[in-house]
Amino acid sequence: MSRRLRTGGRLIDRSKPIEFTFDGRSLRGYVGDTLASALLANGQIVMGRSFKYHRPRSVVGSGPEEPNALMQIGEGAHFEPNQRATMQPLYDGLVAHSQNAWPSLAFDVGRINDFGSRFLPAGFYYKTFIHPRAFWKHVFEPVIRRAAGLGAAPTEADGDRYEHQYAFCDTLIVGGGIAGLTVALGAAKTGERVILVEQGATWGGRAVVDGATIDGKNAADWVKSALEALEEQDNVTMINRCEGSGIYDHGYVLCTENLTGHLAAKTGPRERLWRIRVGRVITATGAIERPLSFAGNDVPGVILASALRDYVVNHGVSMGERTVVVTNNDDAYRTAKALIEAGLRVPAIIDARQAVDSTMVKEIKALGVSVHTGRAIAKVHGDAKVTAVSICLQSGDGTVLQEIRCDAVAMSGGWSPVVHLWSHCGGKLWWDEERAMFRPDPDQPPRGADGKGFVITAGMASGALTTAEVLDDAAEAAAIDAPPCESSPEVPILPVWMMPEGADHALRSKMWLDYQNDVKVSDVRLAAQEGFESVEHAKRYTTLGMATDQGKLSNINGLAILADRLDTTIPQVGTTTFRPPYTPTTIGTLAGEARGAIFQPLRRTPIHDWNEAHGAFWEPVGQWRRAYCFPQGSETHAEAVSREVKNTRQSLGMLDASTLGKLIVRGPDAGRLMDMLYTNMMSTLKPGRCRYGLMCDENGFLIDDGVVARIDDQTWLCHTTTGGADRIHGWMEDWLQCEWWDWKVHVVNVTEQFAQIAVVGPNARKVLEKLGGMDVSAEALPFMAWTDGRLGDFAVRVFRISFSGELSYEIAVPASQGLALWTALMEAGAEFGATPYGTEALHIMRAEKGFIMIGDETDGTVIPQDLGLDWAISKKKDDYLGKRGQARSEFQKPDRWKLVGLETLDGSALEDGAYAVGEGVNDNGQAIVQGRVTSTYMSPTLDRGIAMGLVERGPDRMGEVIRFTRIGQSPVEARIVDPVFFDREGEKSNV
Repeated sequence: MSRRLRTGGRLIDRSKPIEFTFDGRSLRGYVGDTLASALLANGQIVMGRSFKYHRPRSVVGSGPEEPNALMQIGEGAHFEPNQRATMQPLYDGLVAHSQNAWPSLAFDVGRINDFGSRFLPAGFYYKTFIHPRAFWKHVFEPVIRRAAGLGAAPTEADGDRYEHQYAFCDTLIVGGGIAGLTVALGAAKTGERVILVEQGATWGGRAVVDGATIDGKNAADWVKSALEALEEQDNVTMINRCEGSGIYDHGYVLCTENLTGHLAAKTGPRERLWRIRVGRVITATGAIERPLSFAGNDVPGVILASALRDYVVNHGVSMGERTVVVTNNDDAYRTAKALIEAGLRVPAIIDARQAVDSTMVKEIKALGVSVHTGRAIAKVHGDAKVTAVSICLQSGDGTVLQEIRCDAVAMSGGWSPVVHLWSHCGGKLWWDEERAMFRPDPDQPPRGADGKGFVITAGMASGALTTAEVLDDAAEAAAIDAPPCESSPEVPILPVWMMPEGADHALRSKMWLDYQNDVKVSDVRLAAQEGFESVEHAKRYTTLGMATDQGKLSNINGLAILADRLDTTIPQVGTTTFRPPYTPTTIGTLAGEARGAIFQPLRRTPIHDWNEAHGAFWEPVGQWRRAYCFPQGSETHAEAVSREVKNTRQSLGMLDASTLGKLIVRGPDAGRLMDMLYTNMMSTLKPGRCRYGLMCDENGFLIDDGVVARIDDQTWLCHTTTGGADRIHGWMEDWLQCEWWDWKVHVVNVTEQFAQIAVVGPNARKVLEKLGGMDVSAEALPFMAWTDGRLGDFAVRVFRISFSGELSYEIAVPASQGLALWTALMEAGAEFGATPYGTEALHIMRAEKGFIMIGDETDGTVIPQDLGLDWAISKKKDDYLGKRGQARSEFQKPDRWKLVGLETLDGSALEDGAYAVGEGVNDNGQAIVQGRVTSTYMSPTLDRGIAMGLVERGPDRMGEVIRFTRIGQSPVEARIVDPVFFDREGEKSNV
């Protein structure tokens, strides 16, 4: 039985007991405990149930590699599932619950799966849940959905806060062990800006636990001296409880810092996401001990040797009174020494190697411990706890030679460097046969834009194992001399991937590789037998390494089993892909402060408050709120829209157009970029002139449109749709950064820097002339031209463009002047009945003119040619984005749906999105569809319904009458007409 030792525990404060609960039981621990160590101290060995077979499981590790002890922490708004007990600091009042067990952890009915495990091997679901077909909906799916997942999903909104912090440094060091501290000391001396992060609460790593001697001091004292030296450096920032989560291109690193998750009083943010730009990264992330694969290696009480050493030394906790150590390397002997020094018994060390005579082995033998060489564990006895182990020859088939009674097993299968961060950005690995590990290849590091490596490993992360090797490797990374260190040679590891090596199927089916997902040696062998020979395929077929620990303990052993079954080598099998984050990160941390009211900040124009005060009815357009219409008195929305359209057509209307995207493209290569982004020629546009342009994606589909104005020889101003400003800005940056990175051009989004007001209608020019200050006549400012000048007291930029078909001026001023200009225009236009109009009136007027709207006439499958916009596609340019896509045969078919106008025979308005139905039915018995409505309105100008739509061979069918669906009614007939319903010659706008 696990218990608290009377002495020991360098991290706990026995003078500060604290209370916590586990599954409703009130328990006690100490400040400095983790939840896992506190549970062991209270005799709670079983901490969870496995996912598939619901077998009882205890801790097998002591850090982020832990796959078994996953807990539900907190309650209500502070509830969080799947938290590792090994990484959860204990605090007063902590509430923890086990998960994946019903009705209780001690008695879980899901355990029935274990007794039927022979019928549930890897991939059984691919063969089982397909027959009979009706069972899927009524039997299989409900059962699977109930069983899916581990912890429960929170039912309340997250009550914690999170924040993001941005930082820049020359060198980021991840890992605060002796390697990380050594590197930091060296980097600090160069004057570099250094950030050092450590996942745990304390510094020093394994060296302090193992009692190493560095520079004549014990490791704890050396670490203390190193920390004091670093704290004196102004150029060094040290952050503990902070994990290096992911490394990305261009020196971008994410780190996750725990701020209050270890505190009872949770004031302030719970976690902080550091977003760091670095010159280089040095990963001193250590290594993870591997388990050994023997029958029963998942029984509670079987634990990694290094983890047991951590619990004994750091927390004064034992897993049992009698611990058998099983190993293939010298490091596990340190655990035996720690146990004996703590007053516990080690009845035997089972060493798979034939001959061991290192200094460490001799020291342990001198303490009276029996060392069995060339031996293996055939089987662990026990169910909810270890009771004994059966010993056999490692080279045999599992025939039992003797049985040793014990209540814990400490296993060590060697070490695997933590290469995750190194691999996130493309760093390559090589297989070290002598040490049986994948190590970072220094000749193939993650490379930056300059082609040079920007990630370096140090210490155990490089594959160094002894303290001396770790310090030497770290000193080399920092270009300094390594501190002297006492070290003695060790006997090389013997790679052991299965115990014993000749185990039969009965034993292999109880050897666990992935503890959380219940993947066994037999499962991996079965996957290979069934043809899943690729490591990625075998991973998905068996779910090996797909648990929340992402294979930190299981992957190397699994690769070795697969390689053996395929009769090949481990490096030929390769590794699975390492992806960030290193450990699971909460969604709240990734979101930061972007939640609730500021999840998507509401964007308001400078004229928003005026619109609000004058009765605007709002509609969301992207992140903006735009006025849909301005109802007066008892007007309905339809009546308000009709009034706005008529007044604008007959006299004067004003629109707040500030939300339209405004992107400045500038540089010597700006024209070149514009010609690639737009389908027509923009480089030939003269300064002072405007041109309508279309923008397509690589496949040729239309994604945005707008008016482009040329400001000077190297500057263009691109207007985009309201919802497209940020998207198109990102689109431009994507091409500039990833494809045309050497072009001398930059893009700036100035959408919010300017207010823009459309003054529209027959009296528009009169209003501007009334303000005075500049010539806005047709001769001075012709259609599709722009100019800078003054209107009254305002410095303005006036564009002579129109989206309504009327005489129109769009006037841009700095955002701070937007409301003042609007007010001045409304006052000047009062004698003409100036009317503010909203987006619905805007849409009706543009539809009357046959102008398309992105998102209405387009849906991601429409090309410009479908909309009759061939005139906006240059035939002179060699290339533009989408040109090759539009040349595909599919887009040349004569039966494509193309844009037309539609008028119902009875004058009514078609339903939005209505389908044009043809004669007969298709093979599925559904009505033939030959088109759809894209925009439909009741036109106040024409006093009848008008619509635009995409119809099969539409332009070739002018005058034809077709039928359109109506919800709950019979189809309505409409005639195919020209999409321009009003002022076909454009006389009203060009006056």
